[in-house]
Amino acid sequence: MTSLGHPQLSGLARNQAAPEDVLVRLAAHPAGRHGLAMRRGQLADAVVEALLTHGGGDAATMLRRDRISSGMRRRIAEHPDPAIRDAHADSVRHSVDREVEVGIADLEEVYGRPRTALAGARDPKLRAAIAQAWRDRPMSVQAVLLADPDPRVRAAATVRPQPGVPPVWTDRCLADPAVRANVAFYVPLTVDQFAELMRTEDEEIREAVAGNPHLSADMVAQLVDMDDPNVRVAVAQSRHVDAETRDRLYALVEAECEAGSTGARVALNWTFIEPSWLREEPLDERMTYLDCRQPVFRRVLACCRDLPEEAWRRLDDDPDIKVRRTAARRPDTPPEVLERLVRAHGDEFHIRPPLVEHPNFPRHALRTFVTERDPHVRYIALQDPELPVTALHQLAAAPESFLRRGVARHPQATDALLSQLLADPVPDVADDAAANSVLRPGRMYRILSEADV
Repeated sequence: MTSLGHPQLSGLARNQAAPEDVLVRLAAHPAGRHGLAMRRGQLADAVVEALLTHGGGDAATMLRRDRISSGMRRRIAEHPDPAIRDAHADSVRHSVDREVEVGIADLEEVYGRPRTALAGARDPKLRAAIAQAWRDRPMSVQAVLLADPDPRVRAAATVRPQPGVPPVWTDRCLADPAVRANVAFYVPLTVDQFAELMRTEDEEIREAVAGNPHLSADMVAQLVDMDDPNVRVAVAQSRHVDAETRDRLYALVEAECEAGSTGARVALNWTFIEPSWLREEPLDERMTYLDCRQPVFRRVLACCRDLPEEAWRRLDDDPDIKVRRTAARRPDTPPEVLERLVRAHGDEFHIRPPLVEHPNFPRHALRTFVTERDPHVRYIALQDPELPVTALHQLAAAPESFLRRGVARHPQATDALLSQLLADPVPDVADDAAANSVLRPGRMYRILSEADV
């Protein structure tokens, strides 16, 4: 993250081209230490020593095993200051106590025991941490966690569908208030188990059951008339619901949403449930969903890779942008489809890889995006690593700070551009300019001198 008070220092600490002595000097300043905490890769021993000298235990907390040499790990383990020596272990123990998820390797290192032994530790919070972190645990360990006397451990052991619940444990888990909602979401249910869950009249339980992919047609039929919007959307996505019923359920939730219902808006726009079963249906059956009124079905269809050309043409022109973007991720998307989509709507860089990195994207067209009206589309031009300096100057003058940040990170940024962006009033822009590896060492030392570092 950027240091709001000294963004040039925090950015410089992230600069992969910064000399070692620059990083050592930055370790003496809080903003520099802030940036060093975000820096990629292993830190030199001299930098680690400077961090420990100036940052003490706070700095030691951020020194993960993969960031320091084995020699420095031994140095910290034998450090005379307990605040430094115990910083990492204290941080892990504090996370366990606060029930914040911790990596399994950190748990084994700090508690000095293998995960198999930690699963039976005396502290229930530690056992719960193991249940959270050890995701590929064998079923023998899972059975021990399911039988744990502490409800927090049992809940942690069942929050994910894997490694799952053995059939012989299903009744016991469904009767356990600590795990019932977790388990009802993914285990196959018998008729009696379904009926018992419905008798609880618990909203969370009903919503979990409605999202269960193993429900029979009879079970789904019993959920159709419930007025909970989350249940309605989940039921509407069931394989056992016909198109008329599905449209009716969605229409009810959409009407509630238009009337101002927050629950309905969440059910429509923020649920992670999707009709994933559609991927496994025969091609002829899947093709019938090309005309489905609900975009989520067309998005799932667009995830398939065996559709005929006519289906791809339809999906590439779908009225829903998410459907079009999903379809565009197939391996053989035509270049003109990719360019048209990105030129019209920009890209989603939080989803990797973005469409501009698709092998078929016409990279030669990137610089033509500079003149587009939408600033989010103009940003696409910055994906050209050889974008002309004139274009960079044009984008650096934009009122949108995210465009100026893109220029600040660009490998073709000139000294003049970086000087301009280092003085930008938006801290994130100055931070990114200082982090650009094309920044000259002389400018780096000047930043230090100006900050009296």
